[in-house]
Amino acid sequence: MTNGKQKKKSKKKIIIFSGLGVLVIALVLIAILGSSREEIVPVQTEKVIKRTITQSVTATGTLDPEFKVVITPEVTGEIVKLPVKEGQYVKKGELLAQIKSDAYKAQVEQSEAGLLNAKASLANNKAQLDKVTADYNRSKELHAKNLASDADLEAAKSSYLSALASYQGAEAQIRQMQAALKVQTDQLSKTTIYSPMDGVVSQLNVQLGDRVLGSFYSQGTNMMTVSDLKSMLAVVDVDENDVVLVSKGDTAIIKIDAFGDKEFKGLVYQIGNSAQTTGAGTQEQVVNFEVKLKFLDFDNGFRPGMSCNAKIETKTLQNVFSVPIQSVTARSNNMQMNPGEGENPSNNKKKDSEANKVKEIVFIVKNGKAQSIPVTTGISDDNYIEIKSGLKGGEDVVTGSYRAISRDLHDGSNVKVENRKAFTMNK
Repeated sequence: MTNGKQKKKSKKKIIIFSGLGVLVIALVLIAILGSSREEIVPVQTEKVIKRTITQSVTATGTLDPEFKVVITPEVTGEIVKLPVKEGQYVKKGELLAQIKSDAYKAQVEQSEAGLLNAKASLANNKAQLDKVTADYNRSKELHAKNLASDADLEAAKSSYLSALASYQGAEAQIRQMQAALKVQTDQLSKTTIYSPMDGVVSQLNVQLGDRVLGSFYSQGTNMMTVSDLKSMLAVVDVDENDVVLVSKGDTAIIKIDAFGDKEFKGLVYQIGNSAQTTGAGTQEQVVNFEVKLKFLDFDNGFRPGMSCNAKIETKTLQNVFSVPIQSVTARSNNMQMNPGEGENPSNNKKKDSEANKVKEIVFIVKNGKAQSIPVTTGISDDNYIEIKSGLKGGEDVVTGSYRAISRDLHDGSNVKVENRKAFTMNK
């Protein structure tokens, strides 16, 4: 009985080990056969044809009147009249505000009185000068006839020079007081503020009774803005890398948030020369240039400050070969080798710089295999990029997937074209 049980256990072990051996052999065979079978990469393709490519630059900004004037007072005082309201249309020369003028009137009156007094003093000095001048001339005649001494002549001359100086001083005082009166009169006139142009009070920052600061020695109070709303601009910020592509007169397509998907045409009107930097010295630093776009079609609903997006068309080429943007990738010569070739240590030690030079390529499908073609690219739009050289048209260029183009495909890779037909069927 004992021998029988041992024989059964031995048979079980043999069967188990035999099964494990067969399984191991099967796995090894599968691994060998799997590694020897070439991988087939699924791709999508598109024919290379000629298209019209329009290069564009996108930017965001706001609407701003082409002509506007910020009203700041030149004198300080309390607002005693404010006959306008925000949004009101005003004509050139219409009263916008009146600043309390009592103190300025008093200064003018004081200067006028001082000027009258100075003129009276000048008349008195003139009479004194005439008398002394006559005495001096008489002394010179008597001295010439030896009827007056040298001392008498010197005394007469001294009196004459003193009277002349007093007269000239009175004249200078009058000119000084006239200048002061002119300044004070001008300040008095500036207590009344008139509109410098026809337009709309687009912004009103003060109210009746407010005290405003004049801009004579400082910036002054921003009282209001008068704008010509019939001529609006889209003022957008263009990145420093894109502004070099923009030229005056370029066409722009403008969308205004308040108008939904409606598009407005415009032209590049002005390009800023000075950069506008935000976040200077940080990783978030952004350098933009202000570009002004003039509308070719106008809407009465435009308002200053409305947000807008602009697409500036900087260059258009017609009838040029092009491929989808995603079809172009950058590869070095080593990267174009089949997987495993680039891992050879001898390849890693190549001194030839050409072996590692990165260039732009596309993959085309020919006889079921991928072939890399070096290309020279040009301008691009949102979807396609110009091919200056490398393709002759009609080739089946690989357009997807991203993984295939950027990583999986190499020269000679087996491919399977799986162009989507669902979209065509749904149409």
